[in-house]
Amino acid sequence: MSEKKRFFVKEITDNEVTLTGEEFAHARTVLRLNVGSEIVLLDNSGREYDGVVSSVEKRQMTVHIIGSYLGEREPSTEVRLLFGYVKNADKNEFVVQKATELGVKEIALFCSEYSSAYVNENKLERLKKIAQESAKQCLRSCAPEITYYPTLQSALESAKDCQNKLFACEFFRSDSPDGNALKDLHGSCALVVGSEGGFSHAEFELAKSLGYQGVSLGKRILRAETAAVALASVVMYQLGNFNNVQSSGFHPRLQG
Repeated sequence: MSEKKRFFVKEITDNEVTLTGEEFAHARTVLRLNVGSEIVLLDNSGREYDGVVSSVEKRQMTVHIIGSYLGEREPSTEVRLLFGYVKNADKNEFVVQKATELGVKEIALFCSEYSSAYVNENKLERLKKIAQESAKQCLRSCAPEITYYPTLQSALESAKDCQNKLFACEFFRSDSPDGNALKDLHGSCALVVGSEGGFSHAEFELAKSLGYQGVSLGKRILRAETAAVALASVVMYQLGNFNNVQSSGFHPRLQG
């Protein structure tokens, strides 16, 4: 049996919810949903709401809530990805998509010393849409928050409350005294990955002054988007999120 179609709404405060905008257009025009269709509504609270379409109008449909429950696919530990925005829009979308699938809670974009790309409101809205679509595809209850910081320092300071702060850079040596930062992780994590130009030594020193530990991703130089996915995957594994998914009775499926 196929999964019920999933839709994001701003908030759910009653037993009747109105679906409008792009979500309505997708439900009505693409999926051809009609009165009696069973769907799942998401409000980014971590809860999921079973609903039945009760009426369909020209620009909206009404959904009657018949039950709610706490979603079981959200990671128990918060992971934030701080990613240096790159020029290629497809690469930024790739990072957002894969980080969402891996369970990242927030994706903070920033510009650094060697960055040559810029972010505007349209680009940010596009990435938020990618995050929502990816969250629905992988059956998450929440879509990651997408934020933008104009400087590396402001992005680093935004994660000051995280228990682990990891800063990936190619000139950090994994055999240094603090080179085991990826082992035995516990608690919330902030992961920093640079853009195409990488980081300067001054930026690394800034990160260390704010409590970040350097981490190495091996001897090979990785593209920014590869490094982001690789680091997020390793951290999720070390935090036990992959094991937690299996123990809950949910078995991931490969989806095209």
